[in-house]
Amino acid sequence: MQHYYKLLDWVPLDKLNWSWLSVNPAAIHLLEQNLDKINWRWLSANPAAIHLLEQNPDKINWLWLSENPKAIHILEQNLDKINWPSLSINPAAIHLLEQNPDKIDWEQLSGNTKAIHLISEALEQNPDKIYWYLLSVNPEAIHILEQNKHKIIWHWLSANPAAIHLLEQNPDKISRQYLSRNPKAIHILEQNPDKINWFGLSINPAIFTYDYKHIAKHRWPINKEIIQNRFHPKNMKYFSGWGIEEFDDYEE
Repeated sequence: MQHYYKLLDWVPLDKLNWSWLSVNPAAIHLLEQNLDKINWRWLSANPAAIHLLEQNPDKINWLWLSENPKAIHILEQNLDKINWPSLSINPAAIHLLEQNPDKIDWEQLSGNTKAIHLISEALEQNPDKIYWYLLSVNPEAIHILEQNKHKIIWHWLSANPAAIHLLEQNPDKISRQYLSRNPKAIHILEQNPDKINWFGLSINPAIFTYDYKHIAKHRWPINKEIIQNRFHPKNMKYFSGWGIEEFDDYEE
């Protein structure tokens, strides 16, 4: 089912930033309706915008596209255009990184959610390769962070969706700018709107919710056709046992 989103009631569109919205996957329908406001450089990193990028290949920014996990098919067909530092943070590019270990950028890899096995190995064999500021925002590294709390960079941890329990235990260490990006921190932000960073909030997919009315309207022609088909008189013989007494004894 195609999803449609709308902003939460308490989030005013005029306070959001269109460049930051351009990388927000939940903002894709809003962006489609405002093509003139898109930042195409940032859109290149948006996993929900592949169709727009494929329709506008001249607007692709390869540095940002190299981060995009949904663009891996495009990147594999254009290896010469890949930006390897950016690719190092792409969770869908582990196979390419493992095939080209000399091109890995360990700073960016520290933030890669699918590179925990490589990160864990490096921690044991060559810990200087790990960049703790990006590891602090990596949700798959929360067990490593909990074992190394003295190395946590709290500014970046504030954006980590798996770190809410640590943030709630240490409210004095929270960065409101980065917390505004955290999709699991909406309940905190909603209670403290004066501390929201609106640029950061613009990138947060959790500021959108399903637009059920739009979804229902969009799906109705399909649903109507299904209903008409299922409840056509020719199918009445199949209704027996559905709990509708009128059809239990139906005979053709």
